Amino acid sequence: MTDAPVDHIVKCRGVHEPVDFTVKPDAETRAVIARDLGIPGIRKLTFTGQLLPDGNRDLRLEAKLGATVVQDCVVTGEPVTTRIDEATHRHYLSHIPEPTEGEVEMPHDENSDPLPDALDLVAVMTEALALALPDWPRALGVDPVDVTVTEPGKAPMTDDDAKPFAALKTLRETGSGDGST
Repeated sequence: MTDAPVDHIVKCRGVHEPVDFTVKPDAETRAVIARDLGIPGIRKLTFTGQLLPDGNRDLRLEAKLGATVVQDCVVTGEPVTTRIDEATHRHYLSHIPEPTEGEVEMPHDENSDPLPDALDLVAVMTEALALALPDWPRALGVDPVDVTVTEPGKAPMTDDDAKPFAALKTLRETGSGDGST
């Protein structure tokens, strides 16, 4: 195991033993990451884990992301503070077959990427944080908003209208299609 301090850039070639890392950005870096993610702020951010050899040439990243973020409530615009604790896994492969023309196949592991020459742990941390952010943050006590849009003078479509037999119900209620002519 490597005991030397690890910079946020790790050279990937030649990693033959686990490399421990901790990335804890300062306030200025957190502000830049928050701006890049389009959120008002990041109060705390830590990315701790290991870069592990996997076979002769591949690497695995096993880490824990911890963050306290501030987002805008999607209803009121008020600040919403959220605590995030997420496991992060990446697999860096020395050989990923190139798809042939016209062929697009999803990998079995969506966390697999080509093995880079150097790995930017801040970039991996930022991506993991972006994926972990709540999509629709709401302030405490704020219920989801129900929005319906339709043409003037028409009734908006409801969930019941989208059900498979809704059209038959409408025909029966209006007297059309009841078998009488």
